[in-house]
Amino acid sequence: MDPGQRTHQNVVVMRHADRIDNFEPLWTEKAARPWDPPLVFEGKVRAFCTGKKFNNLTFPIHRVFVSPFLRCLQTASEVIHALCAVNDDVTHKTSADGVVIDPSKLKVVSVEYGLCEMLNKRAIRAENAPKDGDFAFNISECEAVLPEGSVDSSVERVYKELPKWEESIESARDRYKNIIKTLADKYPTENLLLVTHGEGVGVSVSAYAQENLRVCEVDYCAYSVLQRTISSEDYESLTAGKFELCATLGQNGIYFEPIKAAADEVVKEPEPPIS
Repeated sequence: MDPGQRTHQNVVVMRHADRIDNFEPLWTEKAARPWDPPLVFEGKVRAFCTGKKFNNLTFPIHRVFVSPFLRCLQTASEVIHALCAVNDDVTHKTSADGVVIDPSKLKVVSVEYGLCEMLNKRAIRAENAPKDGDFAFNISECEAVLPEGSVDSSVERVYKELPKWEESIESARDRYKNIIKTLADKYPTENLLLVTHGEGVGVSVSAYAQENLRVCEVDYCAYSVLQRTISSEDYESLTAGKFELCATLGQNGIYFEPIKAAADEVVKEPEPPIS
């Protein structure tokens, strides 16, 4: 940036799409990794369509960071296919429909431990958690879920490892707030997309809303948009303003109320449809 120049940085914080265990409860009984469910087909459609919506934002997305959980990786993959599609074909519903992409439309995609699910029994059903507390994520396997040519494995992660099992709700919320700010500060001239979990989206709202809000529910693929001013005084230093929440939350699938409830309440999962 040239001296005296001002610009805006935008950060989109998005929840993953529809996870299979909320629609097929028996899935966990035979799953090798019951704590790490994939998306249902409808979830992939929702994620791809949300990615197409992102093409209509007033700013481009430059860089994507994603939680290592499979549901987030698959969500990010669908969004990236939509963002990087060579042609806008209205018949395409998911990446499986033969979507041709140009990965160079994004600078890079990276897996970030700091965006992971809250590692406690409030977020992960106790009977589904690994008995030894080891969630066993292999970064190379995580990256293989993402579109070919979109990943830069050399990007240094902010969090070098997962939180320990049974992290407190307060610690998880602090982690989400910290990772949003740290990634934004690391890439101040770029617009970021962070694909994470419901609580992470909730924190992005409660931490940066002008009024005190409690997020009650976050829909699948719901997202917040944070914006701040970046200014340059000289060629070597940038000054960042405070983030402001600038999206219409209800329209983006985030529901909230003024703070009046217990501080340890967490964002609720959407209820599966009644058949």
